[in-house]
Amino acid sequence: MNPSQSPDQFMSPEASADVDKALLTSSEKFLTRLTISSLGLLRIIAKDTGVVMNDLTHHQIIEWVEKESKIRREQGIDASVLKW
Repeated sequence: MNPSQSPDQFMSPEASADVDKALLTSSEKFLTRLTISSLGLLRIIAKDTGVVMNDLTHHQIIEWVEKESKIRREQGIDASVLKW
């Protein structure tokens, strides 16, 4: 994770500013932000599961999100990685 990112961010303020400056439509900027944020989240999932990011499967991602959902329900939003 980039040092300028807080633990609950998956995209740095610098990356967000770069997207803002890009010559993209609003829809393209949204997709770019989603993609960059997904990359950050995939890095966290890979680290948590001990799997190289390129080797993650959709099953592992689903299981990780299910685990996060359970943590959020049982321990509260502050205990989970996902803050939505």
